[in-house]
Amino acid sequence: LDDVILVDQSPIGRSPRSNPVTYIKAFDEIRAVFADTVEARTRNYDAAHFSFNVDLGRCSACEGDGFIAIDMQFLADVYMKCSQCGGKRYRKEILDVKYRGRSIADVLEMTVREAFTFFRGQTKVQARLKRLIDVGLDYLRLGQPANTLSGGEAQRLKLAVFMSATKRGRSLFLLDEPTTGLHFQDVVQLLDCFEALV
Repeated sequence: LDDVILVDQSPIGRSPRSNPVTYIKAFDEIRAVFADTVEARTRNYDAAHFSFNVDLGRCSACEGDGFIAIDMQFLADVYMKCSQCGGKRYRKEILDVKYRGRSIADVLEMTVREAFTFFRGQTKVQARLKRLIDVGLDYLRLGQPANTLSGGEAQRLKLAVFMSATKRGRSLFLLDEPTTGLHFQDVVQLLDCFEALV
């Protein structure tokens, strides 16, 4: 064996910045699509401008989080939607750049299935999103915070990453109760994924 891979139900990220589309590396391709629009090229924007993790395009008030954390001293922190960007994470100039009538923030609100249809003709984006559909996660929003995913969803997301990986040697996959809580139709879909891995 070349590798032993544990695919368990541990969270993929504890921060709200981490989300399914960044985890499977589809966001890089999506940002490249936006950077290739005439509007973006006219304004001299590159793919980095469409990231909410760097200063080039993110909202300066919330620093790309979309919300402001209010420390409540002895109580749990309260999170309020950013008043400057309205929870969209980006500066207004970045949101003005549209691809097929949608901004980058609109795309992050789409489900995987909606985005797969929306990015028709963009084979690199569709190839990444197809893996999420294959493991039965087509209902997730692209920008859904990773800390809101269930253990089973996190496990299937990890499985999607392994399925989209380039050529891999002989690997042993250890899965921790992958069918717990799944509908029978979802179990059949998961078995198809195992077959694809084999």
